[in-house]
Amino acid sequence: MDPSGQRSDAERLWETAQALNRAAGDVSGALPPMLFFTDPERTSRPWETAARLPAGAGVVFRTFGRDDALETGRRLRAATRAAGVRLLVGLDVGLAETLEADGLHLPERALGEADPVRVAHPEWLLTGAAHSVEAARAAPGALDAVVLSPIFLAGGTSGIKPPLGVETLKMVAALRSTYALGGVTGETVEVLTGSGACGFAAVGAIQATF
Repeated sequence: MDPSGQRSDAERLWETAQALNRAAGDVSGALPPMLFFTDPERTSRPWETAARLPAGAGVVFRTFGRDDALETGRRLRAATRAAGVRLLVGLDVGLAETLEADGLHLPERALGEADPVRVAHPEWLLTGAAHSVEAARAAPGALDAVVLSPIFLAGGTSGIKPPLGVETLKMVAALRSTYALGGVTGETVEVLTGSGACGFAAVGAIQATF
């Protein structure tokens, strides 16, 4: 805590994430309250942010086919281990195995891979992207949680998609464990209280804050 008694932005984000996770009931403690999503264009040195995350948080390492994926992944694995942070790899099962990651994140187009991945790696944390209520409902039960986006007006590639809003988040969170992604900032995160989300995910807001 800041000596002045004021909470820092990082403390506020983490405390809100933990409160969401606790309110989600059975998943409390089983799922990271906050997920830092990497992006090669927006998070060029993600291991530095990962090293500053609070223990219990998670990182979703998205490579998008970059040639430096293995090198970056190894730096992330070292940083997350030291910080007590879980590491999920986006889509690439082989890379996740090589890095001894804690799980896998599947894009919406690849949600059908969840069942065989669960069979091969029952210990992994599995999350999957959903960009509509219909996709979230249809997502395999093998997933531990869906990541619904964009909830608010977002940056990056999600910037072209209309925000789904908190009411849609509530609808999906009532059905299954759900993270809110897209436009989550220090200002919008408070709006997630009472939504039923098990936590939130972000790119820029987490990198800028931690």
